Amino acid sequence: MTHPRHLVALVGPTASGKTAAALAVAQRLEVEIVSADSRQVRAGMVVGTAAPTKAELEAVPHHIVGVVAPDAPWSIVDWLERAQNVIERIWERDRLPLIVGGTGQYVWALLEGWDIPSVAPNAELRERLERQAKERGWKALHDHLARLDPASAERIEARNVRRVIRALEIIEAIGGPVPPLTPRDPGFTWNVVGMRWERERLYERADARVSEMFHGGLLGETRSLVRKYGRDFEALRSIGYQEALAVIDGELSEAQAIERTRLATHRFIRHQNNWFAPDDARIQWVDGSRLETVVDAVVRAATPPVGSGDHA
Repeated sequence: MTHPRHLVALVGPTASGKTAAALAVAQRLEVEIVSADSRQVRAGMVVGTAAPTKAELEAVPHHIVGVVAPDAPWSIVDWLERAQNVIERIWERDRLPLIVGGTGQYVWALLEGWDIPSVAPNAELRERLERQAKERGWKALHDHLARLDPASAERIEARNVRRVIRALEIIEAIGGPVPPLTPRDPGFTWNVVGMRWERERLYERADARVSEMFHGGLLGETRSLVRKYGRDFEALRSIGYQEALAVIDGELSEAQAIERTRLATHRFIRHQNNWFAPDDARIQWVDGSRLETVVDAVVRAATPPVGSGDHA
């Protein structure tokens, strides 16, 4: 590498082909992959999160994949701490950290050196809000957040009850909306490459992935999770698993569950645009359907920007 403290982020929405592109990059650069996916951190949740396969994990060093139990507490602060420690070790090995994922909050928190509000968990409040979510539904809880803090509600996907509750917890503690996160120097240089697809083509890819998940073991994986961890944990309410559970309970047919999961995935893809906007000058967007073009862009991005603190 030409700079000991430089990294590249490869971003894009669900089903854009980030994993395949990252593996192709590894054929040309000495990289280690740092996952920035809030669901792939969960052990035992492989099919429903489209986590890297065993062969893919063995082909290239991966980090922060399957590192925490499905029902264990986990926050952006946990991810940042792990990512920063891992990245330092990758630099010590004289390799390039390649951040790969679609969880925009993780990516920008790392690259922009966010100072996450230090608010201790409030067990009583969390229990009350979780009870409200069960009784009134996740949408009602998100609507409540929107009334108190519209900016946070815009950032947080409505079905992500854990993040909605965390935002409400911070609001309760500080007596007002979550303060805007001001970018700071993270102590390294970075470039971001984004994989761009036409929306309808991306939906087609996402739809195909949903079918593959259901036909490739999602129901069995969900049954296994329920046997080991019960039903009352946030990750089981995420896209795909919630619908699979409804099939297991006889509430939906598999075909209905596939259709619902497809629609929920489409909504999530639209939500991801809030984090990875097509006009974001920080991101070098390339045609996601042209793998070699993506790889070339990442290889170029491995060269640090000219001038301290500048990012391309």
